Amino acid sequence: MSEILAAALVNGLLTGGVYALVALGLTLIYGVLHIVNFAHGALLMVGMFGAWMLATHLGLSPYAAVPVMTLAMFGFGWALYRFVIGRVSRGEDRALLLATLGVSIVLENAALIAFSGDMRQLQTDLTFAVWEMGPLLLSVPRLISFAVAVAMAGLLWALMSRTDTGRAIRAVAREPEGARLMGIRPDRMFALAYGIGVACLGAAACLLLPTFYVSPNVGDTFVLVAFTIVVLGGMGSFPGALIGGLLIGVTESLGGLLLGESLGPICISVVFIAVLLLRPTGLFGAAR
Repeated sequence: MSEILAAALVNGLLTGGVYALVALGLTLIYGVLHIVNFAHGALLMVGMFGAWMLATHLGLSPYAAVPVMTLAMFGFGWALYRFVIGRVSRGEDRALLLATLGVSIVLENAALIAFSGDMRQLQTDLTFAVWEMGPLLLSVPRLISFAVAVAMAGLLWALMSRTDTGRAIRAVAREPEGARLMGIRPDRMFALAYGIGVACLGAAACLLLPTFYVSPNVGDTFVLVAFTIVVLGGMGSFPGALIGGLLIGVTESLGGLLLGESLGPICISVVFIAVLLLRPTGLFGAAR
């Protein structure tokens, strides 16, 4: 029994790494724009279909497609904010929410027209590969996804904390008018931050594809998990999103083992509610 629990714990951590990458994009957008991005799930779905098309039409492995989709989704996210969301909303928070919701509806319906509602799954040479670590049998795709997700999280942290661009984004997030007086254009930083947040989804989409199906509604499943992670870790907190992702991954895995696959996700809600009752600002959120 202890070996089964250990395997569930490790596999939960591996899955949680990819969940954290999805949530990092969401928390970045919230931290800079101070809005909840309702298009997050639909944009993840776009990334998954993009990676699926690269694999099926060009024979490009999902893991090899990570840099391609990360750059492609960054460009898509930047353009989406610069020419659609930013212009429609005109900087007003309520209008921003409605704009992202409208983008989500458009993207999901466009995917339904282009791909129908059928579920698609990609089989690779590594799909069923396992690695023996003592008594544990670990999924190779999940190991690779975890390693890449942690590396991407590290690069995002370095970008935001060690570069002039990251400092400019953080300055705009804290005080837009003050940053404008220093020569920083907030609208450009908003578009850049939105693009980086969407780029995280491009990488996450490639990492999810070997082990999850893709359909026009697949984003709804992951965006609920991402929202839970962001609130659990603390709105706008990068460490909180990372730790929260790992915690949710372990909770989902252990819940599925103890309660069954269909009831396992209930544990996520239980942990989420418990943390909010004990610390409403989340694990790493600043107390008000």
